[in-house]
Amino acid sequence: MNYTLMHKNIPVADLILDEENGYIDKVVATHDAARLPIGTTWITGPEAGCANRGQLNDWWRGRTIPASREGFEPLLLGLGVRTAAALSQKAYGLSLSDQYWVRPENLSLQWKDVNFFDNAFSNDIGEILFRGGYIENDAVNLMSPDNTSDGWLRKKWVVSDGKRLLMKGGSGDYQQEPFNELVACAVMRRLDIPHVPYTLTVQDELPYSLCQTFITPETELVPAWRVLQTQKQDGKRSSFMHLLNCCDTLRIPDARAAIEKMLVVDYCIANTDRHYNNFGFVRNVDSLEWLGLAPVYDSGTSMWHHTQFVGREQESKPFKKTHAEQIQLVQNLDWFNAKQLHDLHEECDAIFAQSPFISKERRVALLDALTHNIELVRQLQLQRKPLSAQLKAGVEKSKAQFSDCAKNPQRSRNDMER
Repeated sequence: MNYTLMHKNIPVADLILDEENGYIDKVVATHDAARLPIGTTWITGPEAGCANRGQLNDWWRGRTIPASREGFEPLLLGLGVRTAAALSQKAYGLSLSDQYWVRPENLSLQWKDVNFFDNAFSNDIGEILFRGGYIENDAVNLMSPDNTSDGWLRKKWVVSDGKRLLMKGGSGDYQQEPFNELVACAVMRRLDIPHVPYTLTVQDELPYSLCQTFITPETELVPAWRVLQTQKQDGKRSSFMHLLNCCDTLRIPDARAAIEKMLVVDYCIANTDRHYNNFGFVRNVDSLEWLGLAPVYDSGTSMWHHTQFVGREQESKPFKKTHAEQIQLVQNLDWFNAKQLHDLHEECDAIFAQSPFISKERRVALLDALTHNIELVRQLQLQRKPLSAQLKAGVEKSKAQFSDCAKNPQRSRNDMER
């Protein structure tokens, strides 16, 4: 069936979508190449700048529910929908992360009629994924942003006092991820790092985190993975430097400084899942101007959430396999002020104390490990004393020695003779 990829009310490209699997069979025409999703154009060759069907499908898959989400396979089976992409298509591909959508050629829909920022949406898909149960196909309303929410943890979008909130659960014996979000917020609030605020709620005796979407009808989130696709990576360039180079080319402001701060936070909380779709950049939808790194979000998969061996070295993402390696990418630690974290222990202890799944012994171990990592960052900061500061210290020392020589010329001659 024929669709038009829309950016709010602006036609971007005409597509043919397979009705069964929901994927893009063909790009018929491009209307506005500048508004194609980031990283979905041909980079080189005679079609450079034109829509790349393979990359468009990769982008389209990135806004679907993954098969790893608990209860998702039964959901598709019950709805009689073949793939996650086909489910997304049922809600025109609408999201609360950006303003892209697909409009069927036989419908004269406008952005104001369908977008989830201003219009009500169904809770059916979110509730089914949360609670499971029998599905009556005809009774399910598929117009929901839950159709395009990625990630493996149980989650759903809800509306409270007009605010669009994402509700996300935990996993395993400790159900720790919701509490970890609050711990990460506590660290970033003290260090003045832009972040998405989280709160806690309980449903059916299980903890969940709540956060409001930070995207507005005037902005959009572009995952780092899409930014990486805007250029072909030089085999001699690391993935870290490749991303920074892409940011420079796109003129994303202050990218390195903001990413480095995020990596420091991930080191402190031992985050294991900062993959390229777990952070991104924000741009203005109308002007296409880049605003910078998105406020840090989705930090729950951290703090040894999946293991009883608290304090052990954790794997890291996305640039290096371990945090010990990844923290070495950080060049500037001048901004890090460990004194701002002096009362962190008490706040985080109170956060974890709310959980019936986390014992007192585990709380103590978690807080000791967090304190240890913060201290390691402080030590690294001392080792990387800026050259300017070293030179200043050297000049001050020379001034003091000169002044001492002027006051005690005889001692200075004796020192020289020695």
